[in-house]
Amino acid sequence: MNDIQENIIDDTNFSSPLGVRGNMFYGALPIHFELAKKLRDNQTNAEIFLWNNLSRIQLKGIRFKRQHPILYFIADFYCHKAKLIIEVDGGYHNVPEQYCYDINRDHELEELGLRVIRFTNEQVFNDIELTLQIIENEISHRIK
Repeated sequence: MNDIQENIIDDTNFSSPLGVRGNMFYGALPIHFELAKKLRDNQTNAEIFLWNNLSRIQLKGIRFKRQHPILYFIADFYCHKAKLIIEVDGGYHNVPEQYCYDINRDHELEELGLRVIRFTNEQVFNDIELTLQIIENEISHRIK
């Protein structure tokens, strides 16, 4: 076995710390759950504002998780039923390096069959009604 093969982690039998197995976490490892908890404890004001408003989406059986581990990423918000990731982006997402990282990350998540939608902090704060409508429309489209 070569060095690369020795460092590959087999997560096919991995259970989350919550005892959950399967596609909801897409192989996220325990370290990702620890990081997600830290992020939940330190959410941005825009993330808190959106979280407090997501319950207004009136679709049966829809539930959101915040700071949810997926693969080796942490999604700001995740709806498993719709396989939808919602990201709330501050100004640093306009920095070229971060913008490129976000595009690559979104592509990798979309390869898993997930949909990523992004909102700026300003969109969340200045037009929460439109933000929620876009999210609701996307969910309705994905769970036909």
